[in-house]
Amino acid sequence: MKIEKIKPIPKYIERKVRATDLKNYPIQDGHTRFYSYFTKNDKELVKVIIAVRNWKNNLYFKQVAVHGINSNICFVKDVGLTYLGVYVVDWYEEGIQKYQKNCYSNGWWTCEDKYFNMWSITINRDYVLKCDEFKYSAIDKFQYGEDLKYLRIYRKYPEAEYFVKAGLPNLATKKTILKQARKEKAFRKWIFRNKEKLANGYYYVSSILDAYKNNMDIDKIQYMERRKKELYHYYNFEKIKDKINNVEKFIKYIDKQNISFYSYLDYIRACEELGIDLTVDKNLYPHDFRRWHDIRTDEYQTLLSKRDEEKKKEFYESFSKVANKYLSLEKTGKDMYVAIIAKSPNDLDREGRLLHHCVGKMNYDQKFAREETLIFFIRTKEDKDTPLVTLEYSIKHHKVLQCYADSDSKPSDEILNYVNKKWLPYANKQMKKLVA
Repeated sequence: MKIEKIKPIPKYIERKVRATDLKNYPIQDGHTRFYSYFTKNDKELVKVIIAVRNWKNNLYFKQVAVHGINSNICFVKDVGLTYLGVYVVDWYEEGIQKYQKNCYSNGWWTCEDKYFNMWSITINRDYVLKCDEFKYSAIDKFQYGEDLKYLRIYRKYPEAEYFVKAGLPNLATKKTILKQARKEKAFRKWIFRNKEKLANGYYYVSSILDAYKNNMDIDKIQYMERRKKELYHYYNFEKIKDKINNVEKFIKYIDKQNISFYSYLDYIRACEELGIDLTVDKNLYPHDFRRWHDIRTDEYQTLLSKRDEEKKKEFYESFSKVANKYLSLEKTGKDMYVAIIAKSPNDLDREGRLLHHCVGKMNYDQKFAREETLIFFIRTKEDKDTPLVTLEYSIKHHKVLQCYADSDSKPSDEILNYVNKKWLPYANKQMKKLVA
């Protein structure tokens, strides 16, 4: 493809885009959306992405990217990609923006194909079927946004067509799956025996291959893979990894005991401080976790008390000072719920005992006094003394780190909505005032 051979948007394409856009957005607002169409450029099949925006009852069209089937670069114009992954289109030439052009509005330029292959609705997939190379590609049935990626893969793995026709377009761009399907007839049969399940759910490629090779329930494998990913992305994973030698055994244990990674990490830390041998299974995986968690954390607190008896008074004063400093983050307005900051370590102890979690037994009071995190109690406006939900708030990052109800259970959607939509924005606003 060549820049000088980029042609204006055909009128029939504009009509199709207009009709599609009015269908998708009956209420025309001013935000930008993307559509795409296939055409030829210097005899090469290309996908042109156009930006569309409504302004003062007029629909504006602009070509912003051209991707060729044979190239790993694309042509880009009047569009930028922010560090947040958001595409920004320059509408200066159309008269929508009155300020000076953005720096990327300097005609067509080249960029790596992957950066500007933004999601878009392709409105003329039937055009591709007229090309001899792709007339059997079933691209018209491929309803995913990665149609150009699919065509490139189809060239190398024509088997992708069968996946699309079988209602499995989600697998038609997975090279590992296609390689296995080409290699083994038995795998192809297994895929089509399970196509209903594969079509209605999202499964990792590794889960699919493991389920086939080991003749196991794919849902069980997928669940374990998902839990592993959750564990690997847990920010304190390394601390747990040092203690366990079998990840699957650990996850099954966590699920059976119905506990969170946070609770387990608190237990591990307590055991380390107490000198408990964690190479022994009964210590690493106690039969009744909650009971032994409470025992070890109580023992740990006793140990801390013996170490810090002389500093206790000073510590309580420090805790109270921090609570008073951030007292403005409390929210006790007209809402059904209120957010109350912990005033003393005793408040944490009481909260932990009544809600059966460890907020009062580990080092949350220490973190609070050091101004690393704050602990708030979510309660009803009518009953401010009865514990309901406890949350940990990061002073540095201005976000909620933990939010648990009784026995580390997930709070109701109503409470989570209050915490995330009402209290958190309010608290962050108050934090800015404190910093200013």
